[in-house]
Amino acid sequence: MTEVAAVRYPVRQRQALTCAQDDWLAQEVPVALVYNGISHVVMMASPKDLPAFAYGFSLSEGIIATPTDIVGLDVVESGQGIEVQIELSSRRFMALKARRRSMAGRTGCGVCGVEQLAEIDRPLAPLPFTRTFSFGHLDTALSQLRRFQPTGDLTGCTHVAAWMDAEGTLVAGVEDVGRHVALDKLLGRRSREAWPEGAVVVSSRASYEMVQKAAACGVEMLFAASAATQLAVQLAERCHLTLVGFCKPGRATVYSHPQRLRP
Repeated sequence: MTEVAAVRYPVRQRQALTCAQDDWLAQEVPVALVYNGISHVVMMASPKDLPAFAYGFSLSEGIIATPTDIVGLDVVESGQGIEVQIELSSRRFMALKARRRSMAGRTGCGVCGVEQLAEIDRPLAPLPFTRTFSFGHLDTALSQLRRFQPTGDLTGCTHVAAWMDAEGTLVAGVEDVGRHVALDKLLGRRSREAWPEGAVVVSSRASYEMVQKAAACGVEMLFAASAATQLAVQLAERCHLTLVGFCKPGRATVYSHPQRLRP
């Protein structure tokens, strides 16, 4: 059975307030990423795919350069939540200590691990133009998204991030109650698994941080089911990422670098 992160809970419907029936609620727990014994960030997340989250967050935030910079990882449950205990290489841990910040994140908001305004706009190398994609395959990908949302099917309460190959087939997907966490989990899996070249598809809007995370991990194209923000588009233009929003069957809005796209 596909893993879900949901529990049953008695609820009442508007039409029958006196009759309680069990329904499914998505789980949401505090997850602390602890590097070499020092807690760096706490995020609210679904309690599954946490090793992938650790790798993806570490890569997209520039804490590590490659997955091999993590030399050990354990997931430890506590009464307050879950700790992902990450052992970094000495070189990477020294760099992290030099810029160590601490923050408590909330589902789907904030800028992860950033304490000061000056830290938001961190430098990103411009992406190469090595990938192309035909819009003729996009509807195929969109029709497959629900396959990767077992918790969402039960609860209606998750986002999904998926990896799409050049033919529109979804190679893998990850869901979470937070859209940023779902993307980090996907990027973490991609860093450790042999997937074909392609693009990211997300079920959410495209915020600044979603573009930043994708570009930091070398993703050239990001397709979002909802809108993009002005800041996200500006960043996508600067870092040469192709950003597409309002992806629905038969439609899409291209915000930046359309040269990678074909009809």
